[in-house]
Amino acid sequence: MLKTLDPLLNADVLYALKAMGHGDRLVLCDTNFPADSIARQTALGRLLRIDGVSAARAARAILSVMPLDSFVDDAAARMEIVGSPDELPPVQQELQREIDHAEGRSWPLVSVERMAFYEQAKRAYCVIATGETRFYGCFLFTKGVIPPTAE
Repeated sequence: MLKTLDPLLNADVLYALKAMGHGDRLVLCDTNFPADSIARQTALGRLLRIDGVSAARAARAILSVMPLDSFVDDAAARMEIVGSPDELPPVQQELQREIDHAEGRSWPLVSVERMAFYEQAKRAYCVIATGETRFYGCFLFTKGVIPPTAE
């Protein structure tokens, strides 16, 4: 355990979050997502895990250390429901609240069509699988920047 770090952030996840640069994307996915096969196609090339928790809880941990990219409109994206692109199921509503809390303001969670989501996921830096069992618990986050502090 480390001070002020969420205990869900294991060494592999912390390494990936630190290694990512501005504009790199990560996938946070549910248990039904083809996580391993997609992860093999990412920059990191292997699957990371935060097991036993919901997507929202894993997002809280990740967003406690990773800023979202304020230079793009789709820094936080969700897999849209097939046939109901505007519907936000509870899993996505919960994640929206975590994003808003982490960023300190209302932050857009944009919709990505299912097959387009898979294609974007393959170009991500990494995939982090969660214990989320509800459908459509899959998200993309784009890493932003942390401004320098005056010394």
